[in-house]
Amino acid sequence: MMGLLHRNRTEAVCAMDAIDGLIADLAALPAPPDAVNMYAIEGPPGNALRRRNLALALRLARERGPDLLLVGEAPGYNGARRTGVPFTSERLLLAGLMPLGQFGAERGFALATDDGRVSAEQTATIVYRELSAHGLFAVGWNAYPLHPHRPGDEQSNRLPRAAELALGRPFLARVYALVHGVPVAAMGKVAAAALEALGIPHTRLRHPAQGGAQIFAAGLADLAARLRSGAAG
Repeated sequence: MMGLLHRNRTEAVCAMDAIDGLIADLAALPAPPDAVNMYAIEGPPGNALRRRNLALALRLARERGPDLLLVGEAPGYNGARRTGVPFTSERLLLAGLMPLGQFGAERGFALATDDGRVSAEQTATIVYRELSAHGLFAVGWNAYPLHPHRPGDEQSNRLPRAAELALGRPFLARVYALVHGVPVAAMGKVAAAALEALGIPHTRLRHPAQGGAQIFAAGLADLAARLRSGAAG
């Protein structure tokens, strides 16, 4: 019994060290002129809160044991660019998800951007609405972890370039290692290509943006049914 407790404590410490190391390396990742590293040490004060939000999300997910690793393409300007946590808006991060016991100000999540508004984001709303409907506690990550935007317009999104995706692959591999053994889903072709490059088995889902919400919901429902039956790994 003592040996089991010691092993569990050792695994928990190793996971915390891995999360801290991941976020430290993420903070040091250089951003091109048309991308933002919202975790960077040399940046606005809100970056420290974004690092804290991300660390908290990963630690709580690791402690609970996630049902799914959900991978997208890159953070959006109204989502993780502001919160630090993939697939979340500020509204969702503060309110939390009651059915899943995920996020929420009462768990320590906080606003990192002080501009007088609380952001909502369509993709985050759709993703977590459907995850909650199926009782799936997901860890979110992106093929490129920084926010790519159109030149001169930080309040916009663009697809990450091949070189940016190459920079993102080691981080994706590290997040996968944190939750190894958990089923993986790719939200869109960019995410699927990143997972394929790493040799990570996954289910491909339609991205909910640009009219894809119903197809995403149907794909996630099918995946949830397979997970319940043990047919998806």
